[in-house]
Amino acid sequence: MTLLPALETAPLMLALIGLGAYLLGSIPFGVVITRAMGLGDVRQIGSGNIGATNVLRTGNKGAAAATLLLDAGKGAVAVLIARAIAGEDAAQLAALMSFLGHLFPVWLGFKGGKGVATFLGTMLALAWPIGLACCATWLVVVLLTRISSASALVASAGSAVWLWVLGPRSMIVLALALAALVWLRHSANIRRILAGTEPRVGRSAR
Repeated sequence: MTLLPALETAPLMLALIGLGAYLLGSIPFGVVITRAMGLGDVRQIGSGNIGATNVLRTGNKGAAAATLLLDAGKGAVAVLIARAIAGEDAAQLAALMSFLGHLFPVWLGFKGGKGVATFLGTMLALAWPIGLACCATWLVVVLLTRISSASALVASAGSAVWLWVLGPRSMIVLALALAALVWLRHSANIRRILAGTEPRVGRSAR
């Protein structure tokens, strides 16, 4: 049993794939969409995050849905392209680098989003049963708690559990790394959850 993929792709190819995936992941769709639709700068709204949850606070559900799909899609596309031109090791690297691109985009001074949609997109592309399980986990938790951040935390942490049960276990280290980054980016949300002050879906951010 291995928790990492076999390294089969040439180092130079991996470096190029990693760079391309990072640049794709760093496209700040939340900023692009809100500006294109005349909704202002999403970084000056609500929590200041560039993701779909904060875009929804503009009151435009279409903009939020587009942001969600595109943020998930850029992670998925990075994985699928890397897998097509190289292999599974390249696909996992692309997942990590596109995720880092979203969290730390070069275009925004390395101040990006929290990565939930991109995380789900990469998981769906890497192993769709695991991706669906993570999406279902997110949905169940948000329906029960009405707290978007709590659903993100549980879904990301649960990815490694789903991989252990369903496989492929060669993705577990990647899943743990992505989940750790999700939790790190949600540190302020975790403090508010523990304090009972985290805003619920449909209410304004603090």
